[in-house]
Amino acid sequence: MSEAVSALNGASFDGFARVEETGLRGMITVRGDLASKEMAAAVRNVIGAAMPETRKVVFGKSGAVAWMSPDELLIMVAHGAAYEMVEALNAALAGQHALVVNVSDARAVFRVSGEGAREVLAKLAPVDLSPDAFGAGDIRRTRLAQVAGAFWANDDGSFEVICFRSVAQYVFDILRLSATQGGEVGHFS
Repeated sequence: MSEAVSALNGASFDGFARVEETGLRGMITVRGDLASKEMAAAVRNVIGAAMPETRKVVFGKSGAVAWMSPDELLIMVAHGAAYEMVEALNAALAGQHALVVNVSDARAVFRVSGEGAREVLAKLAPVDLSPDAFGAGDIRRTRLAQVAGAFWANDDGSFEVICFRSVAQYVFDILRLSATQGGEVGHFS
């Protein structure tokens, strides 16, 4: 069996913000009735987290749960725990109309940090990133320049960015270009 490797082998860049690939992460797509008590119980019992509100990310004892659409969650756990979590979620949702799929190896994750992190993403995505409109725990599925992606804000002011692995180099490059010294706009300072 081959060893899993991240899309860009830990690529990083320091400009007026830091951009870094975070490495392997377990990711599980869950589709179903997010308002059902069975779904809430499965998430609570397996991940140790509450169901997220619309466009929110919540953290639990075993990972994070992100609202992705009215019938979809993205659960993020340690990469090595993803298969075990899929089995546990399937067991918890037995008899329910639900889909649970390990999508870990189809995604890449980047962290954008530093004082300019908000500005880096604002230059690439059609999202109101003002601190009053987009705070810690907020998530958006959107476009990052020309490709689909999602990102959320962390408590420390950094952002996590998820994209398809097939466009990881492109996303890293546009994040790096957006964070290059001399490209500051100063909108949020």
